[in-house]
Amino acid sequence: MLDTPSIRTDWTRQEAEEIYDLPFMDLLFRAHSVHRAHFDPNRVQKSKLLSIKTGGCAEDCAYCSQSARNGAKLPASKLVEVERVVAEARKARDAGATRYCMGAAWRSPKDRDMDTLAAMIEGVKALGMETCMTLGMLDDDQVLRLKEAGLDYYNHNIDTSERYYPEIVTTRSFADRIETLNRVREAGIKVCAGGIVGMGEERMDRIDMLLALATLDEHPDSVPINMLIPMPGTPLADAEPIDPFEFVRTVALARILMPRSHVRLSAGRTEMSDELQAMCFFAGANSLFVGDTLLTAANPEEDRDAALFRRLGLTAMEAFEDGAR
Repeated sequence: MLDTPSIRTDWTRQEAEEIYDLPFMDLLFRAHSVHRAHFDPNRVQKSKLLSIKTGGCAEDCAYCSQSARNGAKLPASKLVEVERVVAEARKARDAGATRYCMGAAWRSPKDRDMDTLAAMIEGVKALGMETCMTLGMLDDDQVLRLKEAGLDYYNHNIDTSERYYPEIVTTRSFADRIETLNRVREAGIKVCAGGIVGMGEERMDRIDMLLALATLDEHPDSVPINMLIPMPGTPLADAEPIDPFEFVRTVALARILMPRSHVRLSAGRTEMSDELQAMCFFAGANSLFVGDTLLTAANPEEDRDAALFRRLGLTAMEAFEDGAR
């Protein structure tokens, strides 16, 4: 039986850099050993993501077509009706998703919207699904309202390293992101936090992004690793794609630094071959988004994912199953 690696929050940059720079096969072997010690390596958690309020965001995130500041000119929509959200969640559940994620293009929610958001959470939970929301920054009262409604996860990505962050976002600080994560965790809501690679960052920025999460008082329960999808009209529309092996290294480092977290393959899977995704699963990824749309970006269709799961012998986790050994 494999020894279970200890959970650490005191990783140093030198340690993380040495792991990231291991020979590729050694890195994959180490990451898979950690993964297998903590999880069934053949089970993957499936989430579905719905945009409940699109466009018109006051933030200037350079990767995002929903920003009102960056020239993508995506029309702003109103908050979606609760009935539609529940109906879409039911379809997602029936198609095999166990977690339903609801995202709004806001800097932070308005207090007038909190009752509607709470009703969405309650409606989705009544279907037997896990609930997740991403709404921007939250104050204490808003966090408490989401907790009372039964929210399971709150997503708030840190995007990149603290050093590179001002190159990507100027309308809020890296510290603002960390403050929101701490507020959510202290309220007893599970944290979902990761970042985006392929935005012109250096490899040290990818290491530092994961190190920032791995040295929080508690590791995020879910760590989404997004590959940038260059969106027309945004400042990163012409960004050079990240090297696939660098992407796998990022997944592997996330798994080693945060052994009990679900590491999610998020945006960018439309550009990944089946072989690249298989390497990511071997390196420790055990969660993904299903469905053909992620907010405003494309995602592999369910038939392709089903075929990949069959080829690799993967099975889906049940709702509220953490997959842990």
